[in-house]
Amino acid sequence: MTPRIALVLFCCVSFVTGADKRPNIVMIMADDLGYECIGANGSEMYDTPNLDALASGGMRFLHAHSQPICTPSRVQIMSGIYNNRNYVEFGLLDPAITTFGNVFRDAGYETCLAGKWQLQGGFKGPVNFGFDNYCLWQLTRRPSRYPNPGLEIDGEEKDFKNGEFGPDLVSDYIVDFIESRDKEKPFFVYYPMIAPHWPFVPTPDSGDWDPTMWRDKVNEPGGYREQTYWADDVSYTDKMVGKVVAQLDALGLREETLVIFTGDNGTATEIVSQFNGESYPGGKGSPKDNGTHVPFIASWPGTVEAGAVSEELVDFTDLFPTFVEAAGIDGAELELDGVSLIPTLTGEGDRKKDYIYCWYERNGDREKASQHVRDQNFKLYANDKFYDLRSDPRERGALDLSRLTDEQKSAREQMTEALAVHVAVTEAADPIQAAKRSQPKKKKNNKSKKEKKA
Repeated sequence: MTPRIALVLFCCVSFVTGADKRPNIVMIMADDLGYECIGANGSEMYDTPNLDALASGGMRFLHAHSQPICTPSRVQIMSGIYNNRNYVEFGLLDPAITTFGNVFRDAGYETCLAGKWQLQGGFKGPVNFGFDNYCLWQLTRRPSRYPNPGLEIDGEEKDFKNGEFGPDLVSDYIVDFIESRDKEKPFFVYYPMIAPHWPFVPTPDSGDWDPTMWRDKVNEPGGYREQTYWADDVSYTDKMVGKVVAQLDALGLREETLVIFTGDNGTATEIVSQFNGESYPGGKGSPKDNGTHVPFIASWPGTVEAGAVSEELVDFTDLFPTFVEAAGIDGAELELDGVSLIPTLTGEGDRKKDYIYCWYERNGDREKASQHVRDQNFKLYANDKFYDLRSDPRERGALDLSRLTDEQKSAREQMTEALAVHVAVTEAADPIQAAKRSQPKKKKNNKSKKEKKA
């Protein structure tokens, strides 16, 4: 196992046959949807025909892991860098970060961002991070995300009070963008979905859907965490993915488009699913498997083999380098931590990723952070707790280090070496990130374009 920190990418021309022939990219990330909730992964409870079809037409990954909760995952996936050297605090994307939006816009792509934001920055935030077109929830406020929602769309706050449903509006924005974009340019869509995160409420497909629900509310009500509507919410999430993929099909763009689907962390802890013949509790917020194991599907007809299943390790630093290589962009100066998935997706060349690393502390407190490395079978924490995930996936009891098998000893030795490299990086980054946390917070400017003109 060779420690790996930064992946340096050079211009790849194998996918670029002309200035306007670079692939489109659609990155979809559901909110709080764990691995166990997808039919193709073996779910025994939920109806996900569109995601199942995406998997059967592409490649499904068995060992993809997010961060344990939303902001760490969003920071990592957009930057391609582990949280130990760029995470500041919950609900914030450091303005100094270069995102995949910045890189793709600079490379001549049309860029679109739609869904959940929750990363501050005001109306200019999405544009500063590379997205010229956006339709977002929780950019400047927190109204309803579901029935009769409030959204921020291209610099304006817009409220919908006629029975609209937030996920429909967001997915419609993406569908319209794909149709109306500059046809001379490739496009990059980042779709961090609103659903199926709580509040768990009826959808327009539920038998008791109420189009007047929350019509008089300014802020989104709390609660609504019972499992009653969870299956409906998962099904509607699947439906929204299907809508976007159907638009690509309708416009004849599927073979020109790499579509990735995943989830930002494990399922909410209030949810218990039937999976692999047993009750499987959601683990959102935990670095254990049920907090980080997420669905991961890659679809690119004509490039990715249909029906393929991969045991490759994937974490969220790997997406940025994958997209850069697919587009033939020179990423030599990005210093990304991930390893491109292109060799795995195309079946050409070798991909070397022996382990996944995780630095996690929800609020960014450097002294309280958990760190670990893992592969498909074993997991080692910085506090020296070591687990065999095959026999103990829920980490009920750390292995006795004095009684390890030869296989376990070898794995622990390799992981100790790998983890030491990352811990050293963490120690160097601690004072830098701590200084950012101590800086005075800027006063938010949440005025819309209309308010500023008034």
